[in-house]
Amino acid sequence: MREVHGRNEPRREVHVIGNGDSAPLYLKETRRGLKLACNQIQFEVPEKWATVMVDFKMMDALTRYHNGDRSNGLRIDGSWVLGYRPKKWMEGKPTFHMAKSNQIREFYTDLPQYTWSRSKGEDMGMGYTNWNCGHMATHYACNRLKADTVHLYGFDSCFDFNMNSFTDLVLESDRGLMNSQRLSSNWRPIWEHMFKEWPDVQFVFHYYHDKFKIKTQKNVSCTQYRQSDRRLDQPEDVDFSTLGSGE
Repeated sequence: MREVHGRNEPRREVHVIGNGDSAPLYLKETRRGLKLACNQIQFEVPEKWATVMVDFKMMDALTRYHNGDRSNGLRIDGSWVLGYRPKKWMEGKPTFHMAKSNQIREFYTDLPQYTWSRSKGEDMGMGYTNWNCGHMATHYACNRLKADTVHLYGFDSCFDFNMNSFTDLVLESDRGLMNSQRLSSNWRPIWEHMFKEWPDVQFVFHYYHDKFKIKTQKNVSCTQYRQSDRRLDQPEDVDFSTLGSGE
């Protein structure tokens, strides 16, 4: 329990489901609390609170589907929380924005200054590039949803050099070696700053070992699963255009 305005209330748990290979660990047991999905995840979450999206490629795919392009488009049902770049996309596509306005919970454009470094010649624009969907979903859970505990699934790059992303099976993305190294070196430090920004929030990663590749502190832990729990078989005959649509 936690005390809020003099009242004892249950601690708030939020589950952030990422795109890494280990995301199906979420399915190992019933999870209580609010659920946030990052982009297109591997499985259905009927009680999903929202899908979080941060980049143009997702907006392009959603727009294509809406306009009838089932081959190159993507459909994601349920509520959305959209970042700065999706907001800019919607401003430039007012008809699409109007059509999807009932799905948009809000535009979340908060960007911590630790996402970019002036000493590296970076600016806020680069900050939005470094700010991935998992970062934004976790920050949103802390800032907007007032989470006491954030559970994270499918964040393999925090433990191993594994940049696999299920969304990349749906939408083309650059995961060449050099770009993966850049993403890994930029992504990992952001987590360390976020743990410090929210010292009273417990961050619980779910993975197969607890050998973090990021600096952690006392509010960060890992729930470990057996190596035999690895889901080596990927879903067969997936229709990406309707995954998550209930069709």
